[in-house]
Amino acid sequence: MSATNNHINYIEFYAADLQAIKDFYSTAFGWTFTDYGPTYTAFSSSGLEGGFEKSDEAIVNGALVVLYHDHLEHIQEEVTKAGGTICKAIFSFPGGRRFHFTDPAGNELAIWSDK
Repeated sequence: MSATNNHINYIEFYAADLQAIKDFYSTAFGWTFTDYGPTYTAFSSSGLEGGFEKSDEAIVNGALVVLYHDHLEHIQEEVTKAGGTICKAIFSFPGGRRFHFTDPAGNELAIWSDK
């Protein structure tokens, strides 16, 4: 997957039952899945790559749009200067690092990097 700074690169959804969600999307749309432990599965063959994170909480806003940037600390400063609010500081995950922020309207997004 080629990543370009500031482009939407990935989308995440929440699901209480990962097996049921994998069964639904693979049967209905032909999506394929790769599991990353018991609480996360990534999908492909969908037009845009993404994943499902297991959550037992009520799903209010079910999608997390994820942008890419190769310099997380720099883009985090830019987001803050532009009026965004960091709601999850930079953290590591299998494959990279990312942070979450809310825009001035309250929408939560994330930015990740493999650097």
